[in-house]
Amino acid sequence: MESPHMDEKSKLALKEFKERVQDCKLVDPRDEYLLKWLVARSFDIDEAEKMLRASLAWRQANGVDDVVKNWTPPEVITKYFSFGKLGYDKFDCPVFISAHGQMDLRGILQSVTKKDYMRYQMYMTEIVNQEMRDESFRTGKNTACQMTFIADMANLSMRQMTYKPVMETGLEQTKIYELNYPENLRRIFIINAPKLFTVIYNIMKPFLHQATIDKMRIFGSDKEEWTAALQEEIEADSLPVHYGGTMVDPDGDPKCPSKFNMGAEVPYSYYMSNSAPVAKDYMETLNLIAGVGGWKKLKYKVDVENSILRWEFMTEGGDIGFRVYYKSPEEGSEDLVPFSRIESHLVTEEGEIICTRTGKYVIMFDNTFSILRPKKLRYYIVVDPPAPGSLTAVASS
Repeated sequence: MESPHMDEKSKLALKEFKERVQDCKLVDPRDEYLLKWLVARSFDIDEAEKMLRASLAWRQANGVDDVVKNWTPPEVITKYFSFGKLGYDKFDCPVFISAHGQMDLRGILQSVTKKDYMRYQMYMTEIVNQEMRDESFRTGKNTACQMTFIADMANLSMRQMTYKPVMETGLEQTKIYELNYPENLRRIFIINAPKLFTVIYNIMKPFLHQATIDKMRIFGSDKEEWTAALQEEIEADSLPVHYGGTMVDPDGDPKCPSKFNMGAEVPYSYYMSNSAPVAKDYMETLNLIAGVGGWKKLKYKVDVENSILRWEFMTEGGDIGFRVYYKSPEEGSEDLVPFSRIESHLVTEEGEIICTRTGKYVIMFDNTFSILRPKKLRYYIVVDPPAPGSLTAVASS
């Protein structure tokens, strides 16, 4: 990202952009951070503002600002998801690596909900970004807060990549990253890419910004070729011997597994199918047909500001669409929890929001996406007052 030598037009664009978004609560107040959004939208100020505000709304809806502090990742992800920091490149950017080809993503995705898997991606991205910001403030280097990423595709199997949830989460992760973490990557090295990767890349490519595509360097199994490319941009003492550098583990291991999780097959004991959710006695029941008409809206009237709307539900027959919104007579509907498909047939879904305004709140369950499979929904929803006291839920359907 070119920040030190902006032309006059770019400087004026940055100045106007700063003025437009001065009301926003930003994770980084520096010009370099704002510049990322402008670069991502080719210095179209209107589009950059729209992108930034949409991202801030996404952060609020998904609790991103507090995810590192308030959430603990499931054990299976921390044990089997491959990711770690090696050191620094020759541009003072941190270098991260993933033994992607050795990861059992299929097993991971059968051991956690999609929601938790995507939350883990946010969790790790937030940790990395905070580390880069802290280091940049401390050293004055890497002010653009960018990183170099190495994805080692060695041993990538057809079994992993033909598993539909792997492709679906990969696409969703790509979209989220492009829309909410612009210009985070200085360089992406993809090494040991098999022929299968071409298929994957062509699926992902339409969702990648051209600036991201331009930063990618893709190599096959020619080790001499990709080690030369890594050595050109990354310090030797930040690369394991296996990847063309000088780094070894204390025990002499040239791959440096102490630096990053190497990935492995997930044991079946972690699989969620071993422990399906059980309905509670206090839950109510709804049957949702498949296809058109397979939805239900539950309306809750909130009379006291800062009341808490809580929900708990599970399904039989598969996942269910879920959405929470505020219904205003003047302004229409405002999403509080945007629509997403919840794997509540695998684990009970629980959540809550603070109702900052009085009025009507709507929880919607949606099975219209399912062509053949009706769903049985077991749920418990309540409005609690902001202070201890009796429940004040008033529901109607």
